Amino acid sequence: MASARGEFTSRFGFVMAAAGSAVGLGNIWGFPTQAASNGGAAFLLVYLILAFTLAYPALMAELIIGRHAHANAVTALRLISPSALLKKIGATTGIAGFIVASLILSFYAIVAGWMIAHCLSAAALLLGMDNAAQWLVSFGFMRNMIFMLLFMSLTISIISAGVREGIERWSARLMPALLVTLLALVVYVLTLDGAIDGLKVYLLPDFSRALEPKLIIAALGAAFFSMSLGVGTMLIYGSYVSDKENLPVLGGMVTLVDISIAVMAGFLVLPAMYVALHNGVEIFTATGALISEDTLIFTVLPELFSTMGFAGLIVSFTFFFLMSIAALTSSISMLEVPVAYTIEEHGVKRHTAVWVIGGAIALVSTAILLNFGTLFGLVISITTRYSQPLLGFMLCFFAGWVWNRNSILEELRKGNAAVEQSLFWKIWPWYVKFVCPLIILAIFAQSLLG
Repeated sequence: MASARGEFTSRFGFVMAAAGSAVGLGNIWGFPTQAASNGGAAFLLVYLILAFTLAYPALMAELIIGRHAHANAVTALRLISPSALLKKIGATTGIAGFIVASLILSFYAIVAGWMIAHCLSAAALLLGMDNAAQWLVSFGFMRNMIFMLLFMSLTISIISAGVREGIERWSARLMPALLVTLLALVVYVLTLDGAIDGLKVYLLPDFSRALEPKLIIAALGAAFFSMSLGVGTMLIYGSYVSDKENLPVLGGMVTLVDISIAVMAGFLVLPAMYVALHNGVEIFTATGALISEDTLIFTVLPELFSTMGFAGLIVSFTFFFLMSIAALTSSISMLEVPVAYTIEEHGVKRHTAVWVIGGAIALVSTAILLNFGTLFGLVISITTRYSQPLLGFMLCFFAGWVWNRNSILEELRKGNAAVEQSLFWKIWPWYVKFVCPLIILAIFAQSLLG
């Protein structure tokens, strides 16, 4: 069944695709700004601990279920459910997952379009096309619409090519490009005046803040959301993994790459913020709080780049190129979730499914743009603050409470015959059964309480 659906041909291809799914705009701008707002290095320390104690076990739940079923989330959760009632709950969870993934992509495509527009604006300034550059960074329906459609077209074209020629091939190209670009930007920004102040905030912990409930909950949320958990992206990628692969090792590699990129982004964004402050660009509000993430990316950093002359145009182009790649590697996994369901459950050809679903998501994006003030923040809150944690809880519930433990062990033995004696098997089953659901519910409770 797996070969007929498509399968990752190499471990590198899978790790790049899965890490690309996890590494998105949240890693590049969300994690560093959360770190800056929550004690810098203290947040970083707590985040690193929680990423391996929450994100990795929850990631493994999705990968194991997906690889076992070699199918979409709806079919997979039905397959591991022993009763008719649980099968219905599993199918409902899977359907909710691809709906939420589609809604996330609907607003994500808008933001990604802004990234592309800012990248092209820097290129236009380099070519002396000042009017075009100004239009590209001005907020307007036509600009937003054009670049949302451009981004969705890129995403659709990659997914249309299938698992090997589309997802794996382009992830193996885009992720190394992302890493090289990020590293180059970090090296350059650290040479600028003011960067050391940001580096101190990021690396010198105030241990008294490490146990603050607000900081811990923020780090929990960052660890969970940075891995694209809950909506079935990792489950569907797991379904394309060969039975010969050692899943705990693969999951560990994906987690390590994702965390490394988030941490590396901190070495870029926090020093850049303090470089901006050194250059006279304000990064704090009147109350002393750090400015919001979107203002940082689309106002403060461009202002910083403008103070750097010609070099600033190069840095601006490179930075927004990086952000565009990060967005694209995540969007292809989001679109694959509803596409896989439609192909497997309804027998629709991939090309047709991709264009129909991608077009429908673009229509939702258009509706958001037409009612931006009302819908944009609402869709983000419904999907990421409320739906994603609940779906993550359900996936842990199925892995920890519904699926037979012996069946899980048999699945893991396919890639590692001695897995029963491993530290992973001694900890993970009870951990995903008791600890992960409680942590996820804590994140959800914090979302409700604001």
